[in-house]
Formats: sequence, structure tokens, C-alpha cells
Amino acid sequence: MNTPTLASSGPALHEQNQRQERLLEIIHDGLPPFPHTVLELTSVLSGPSPDVKKAANLIRTDAALSAQLLRMCSSPVFGLRSRVVSINQAATLLGADRLRTLVLTGAMVDLVGSGLPPEQSTRFWQHSFLAALLSEHLSKRTGYSESEQAYIAGLLHDIGQVPQWMLVREGKSQKKTILPENWFDNPSMECDFFGLDHCHLGSKMATSWNFMPSFIDVLAHHHDWEQAEHDPYLARIVGAVEHFLLTRVPDEPADSEVTELSGELPAKIMNSEEPAARSSQPYDDSEWQDLKVDLETEYNRLLPVVQGGLMSVITGPN
Repeated sequence: MNTPTLASSGPALHEQNQRQERLLEIIHDGLPPFPHTVLELTSVLSGPSPDVKKAANLIRTDAALSAQLLRMCSSPVFGLRSRVVSINQAATLLGADRLRTLVLTGAMVDLVGSGLPPEQSTRFWQHSFLAALLSEHLSKRTGYSESEQAYIAGLLHDIGQVPQWMLVREGKSQKKTILPENWFDNPSMECDFFGLDHCHLGSKMATSWNFMPSFIDVLAHHHDWEQAEHDPYLARIVGAVEHFLLTRVPDEPADSEVTELSGELPAKIMNSEEPAARSSQPYDDSEWQDLKVDLETEYNRLLPVVQGGLMSVITGPN
């Protein structure tokens, strides 16, 4: 997480301060609170004796959450081989850890959907689901025992980008925001422009939602994992996956806002020269080469699965 920076000139400093203040307002007032039912469910499903039956009963009291969970169970993103037709069946098949993950996923999908346009939401979730699945894979590959936590941390790691995009859309509607080139997912440039990077914003959001300290660590430090205090191994895994994904040049999005605002095609956002400036791979060179080959293989396997199943996760029924 980069330290908030101050612009050098008077007008630029004033504009940066305004953007920073507006971002903090969005976090405080512009985002929905984390759903109480979800917080209660994560409590029921955590600890040494998770109660899956009680969790299923709680889920059934929330019609929207029930429908969302059943919809996610049918998505190839989550890899269930059985057709799921009831909440009790879902709870039994998933188990406590994966049930908690899907409940959190649903809550985050709703939150992101309230802050981003559909096109940007799709790009955000493709990156986030790939980060989640690759973090889970890398945790098993490197012997980290909490693979489900790695999945959740990968899923949540960029949540601080949501208020940034909300601010960008506000600026576009007022025709006064000129974004710097290649700012997206670049903490240093985000600090220069917004006064705060997405890591700082994400950690503040996670703190307000009473997330586990290890998750707050990942949101704050997935670009500088060595600064993590609670679980540097988890931050290292997500940081490595983030570095890897930043080397993958994305398809040009349907959303034209980035092009209109910055004057650059979005495909240039993550060109091959920039990942080292945005993040660093947290393993020694020889180990990283082996892990990179492994991540590349898994990425190529997962990409069509995520792309094919994404819309069933992030959109409601027709």
C-alpha cells in the first residue's frame, strides 16, 4: 500500500484533495453496508465447530440470497458436478468452507454491481475470480494450509477499485475528469491522482466490515506483501498471482469510458513493460520460473471456465 501523496502544484493539490475527500465519502456513505445476514453466516460457518444446518436455515430466510446461492452453484466457475435444487443440498455438497465462500462472493457481487457499470463489473469479476482460483491453486502448490482463505483473499483483493470507478463515473458525467494514462491497478499513479490507492481504500472498507485481519492485510499489501503483519504468506500468494495476472494483456473491454477519459486503449493498461512498476513477484527467480509455468497452465485451463460461467454469477435471473 502506497502512502498517500500530495500533488506539487496548487491547483493540482486542490483537485487531488477533492478527489481524496470524495473517495472517503463514497466509502462512508456511498456503498451499502455489508449485509447482516452474511456477517451472521460467516460467524456460524467459522471456528472449530461450523454449523452447516443452522447456516442453511439462515439462508432460507433470505429469498434473494437463496436464489443467488443456487444460481452460483449451477455455474461452472465453482465446479459442482451435481445439480443443486435446494439450500440443504447446497450446504451438504459445499461444506462449511465453500458455503462461506459462496455467501461472501454473493455479497461482494451485489456490492460491486451497485457501484460499477455492467461492462466494468464484468472485467472486474473476471480478474477477481481468476485471482481467487489461482490463489487457491498456488496455496496448495506451495503448501499453505488455508486454501479457502487464499480463494477469498484473491476474490477480494481489488475491492478498493470500486470507489475509484464510482468517482471516475462521477467525473465523466461532469465532464471534468482527465485521467492519467495507465493509472488502473497502478498504486503509485492512483496515489498521485486520487490521493489514495485501491489498496488503502480496500483495507478501510474491509476494516469497516469487520473482516479478518489477514484479509485486511492482503487488501492493503498485495502489491507489497512484505509489509503484511498478520499473514505475510497469504499476502505473498495473492501478490504473486496479482503480479502474474498483470502480465496478461486483457481483451479490450466493451466499456469505452477508459478510452474516452484517458485517450488510451484499455489493452495498453497492462502492457508487458509495466508489471514490475506495479508489483513485484515475491519469490526468488528460480522458484518463480517454476511457479509461473504452473500458473500459466492453470490460467489457460481456468480462463474459458471463468468466461463461460461469469454471467451466471454476476447477473440475476432473466
